[in-house]
Amino acid sequence: MKQFKIIVFLPFMLLISCAPAEKDNPFFSEYDTPFGVPPFDLIENVHFEPAIIEGISQRESEVQAIVDNPAPATFENTIEALEYSGELLTNVLRVFYNFNSSLTSPELEKIAQEMSPKLSEHFDNVNLNLELFDRVKVIHGQKDDLDLDAEQLRLLDETYKGFVRSGANLPPEKQERLREINTQLSSLTLRFGQNVLGENNTFQMVIDNEEDLSGLPETSIEDAAERAAEAGLEGKWVFTMHNPSLMPFLYNADNRELRKKMQQAHINRGNNDNEFNNREILATIANLRLERSQLLGYDTYADYSLEETMAGDIATVMTFVDEVWDPAIALAKQEAEELQNMIYAEGNDFELEQWDWRYYAEKVRRQKYDLDEQEVRQYFELNTVRDGIFMIVDKLWGLQFVERTDVPKYHRDVQVFEVLESDGSHVGILYMDFHPRDSKRPGAWMSSYRSQRIDQDGKFIHPVITIVCNFSPPTATRPSLLTYDEMTTFFHEFGHALHGLLSDVHYPSLAGTSVPRDFVELPSQIMENWANEPEVMKTFARHYETGEYMPESLMERIVTSAHFNQGFATVEFLMSTYLDMAYHTITEPFDEEMLYEVAEIVEEKTIQQHGMIPEIHYRWASTHFNHIFSGGYAAGYYSYLWSGLLDADAYEAFRETGDVYDQETARSFRETILERGNTKDAMDMYVDFRGREPEIEPLLRQRGLMRD
Repeated sequence: MKQFKIIVFLPFMLLISCAPAEKDNPFFSEYDTPFGVPPFDLIENVHFEPAIIEGISQRESEVQAIVDNPAPATFENTIEALEYSGELLTNVLRVFYNFNSSLTSPELEKIAQEMSPKLSEHFDNVNLNLELFDRVKVIHGQKDDLDLDAEQLRLLDETYKGFVRSGANLPPEKQERLREINTQLSSLTLRFGQNVLGENNTFQMVIDNEEDLSGLPETSIEDAAERAAEAGLEGKWVFTMHNPSLMPFLYNADNRELRKKMQQAHINRGNNDNEFNNREILATIANLRLERSQLLGYDTYADYSLEETMAGDIATVMTFVDEVWDPAIALAKQEAEELQNMIYAEGNDFELEQWDWRYYAEKVRRQKYDLDEQEVRQYFELNTVRDGIFMIVDKLWGLQFVERTDVPKYHRDVQVFEVLESDGSHVGILYMDFHPRDSKRPGAWMSSYRSQRIDQDGKFIHPVITIVCNFSPPTATRPSLLTYDEMTTFFHEFGHALHGLLSDVHYPSLAGTSVPRDFVELPSQIMENWANEPEVMKTFARHYETGEYMPESLMERIVTSAHFNQGFATVEFLMSTYLDMAYHTITEPFDEEMLYEVAEIVEEKTIQQHGMIPEIHYRWASTHFNHIFSGGYAAGYYSYLWSGLLDADAYEAFRETGDVYDQETARSFRETILERGNTKDAMDMYVDFRGREPEIEPLLRQRGLMRD
């Protein structure tokens, strides 16, 4: 009865509550804004639900028109028609998903939960439409006889595979179960991410004793005081789980018990007995992914997922990861011994623990290299680094960046730039959103509000790209000063942005970053090489007060310390990679009676299996591992390391010329990688650029892991 009432009254409720929104809904009109960006100044949460529902309706009508077309199936009336269907839905979801990551609210989270099953049902209605698939199969079977260019053939193959991998070949009863699984997964993965954000925003460590601030840099203390004042706690200091607050504390706070409190809170996000607990959710997600994969004919979810990657299979991934693990764990053990010796040298008798590593690593780094993070960050003021990146990209590809104040923004802190070619022609629009807030999930990422494409009228549609970060915010007395890691993260995300901005393909589903997961990090990670290049750094690293360039002596110390603590960093990452594969290589589901214990069991088993040392924890533990349980990296977290293999080898191509700005190499990288999207096999694109497949030695050298 309850369900019946909801079904009966829902249309009436929508008619009453959403009629005003429909009348003035900005999604229902062509965007009347500069460059056709979304009208952020007009969009309100109330607009999303009716626009999504109407978008679903329009796309299903468009799909039905393809099915009902009495003409024989052709590439144009089926494949292209499907590719360009759902414009309204695409426009709405691009804004909605970006808002739900960078400008969320309880209201928006509620809409996401309500729309999730409707969207899952819609996508299944398309992917499991047998009449539509029959038309696709006919065209795919004729592809060798059709006069299609390389990109059209790629789109045809990708469309056909998409239907098969979505279950179009399954019998009706299995398709029905597949629909149920997809609906559950869409809801659970959404809840997982919302729980991590909720836990992140809930935790506060309030300090009221100034002695407990010992060791902390002035920027962190000032930031904590401002945060306390905003919370009505004048005269106190508030520290949170946001990285600009957390990491300086773990690296610098002398109070060991408070470091432990912060570190334990960080690794236990989603693991506490509260409304944000993710233990059963993650185990259920793993079980459902396994069941879905086996319905589709695969042994494990990893087999299903890796089929569409450069690596291709589990054995290749594990062999590659193991090859890096052996030297990394050996180096990490040496580092642990060095930190323990520092503890003893200070007259302490305790054993090194996880909450001590960063603190004593920072001490050892200062001792060995006379290098202080607080000294370094004075040369990385946010806007100066930004302008440095602009300069580098100009030297490589001739791109220009013009700030626009006439373009709508979704938040006052966002910066907007028009990107131009050297001849002044328009490339795209770039939004940059730098600092933490409660409405933004942790981490850093790139996304798009519009992908590049050529529309059905032959018009080139320019992209609208966004990068979102959680960098150290400015304080009342200082601008935003980036840590070295934040500076390289900026370069990293800018590389993703270039991949989206410089896309030059025909079809939207093949554009920009729509590439295999273990290839998508190549454009981002290769940019980090310029961030770490002394020749390049000296052109943009300037003191935020004096404007003086970073002294050569300081730059030399940074370069000399490049491999410092790389055992820790690599082991921390690889353990999360092993954890990811542990969840996604299961062949039998986790026991329904033990779902709450699964995270603890899997983590401990993974630690024992690989000989993890107890002084290091997972970079991402199970209950807050957004990448694999709420993002797109399930059975793919290894991709960062795989792309590291690619980026280290690709950057060698620049170094081999003797000029890191070599124009011919830059042109080749743009034309073979950045512009090509997913129009070609990823390894073939890499070989087009490099002339051969990648070699592992540059990666090991880059991380200081080369064996003697």
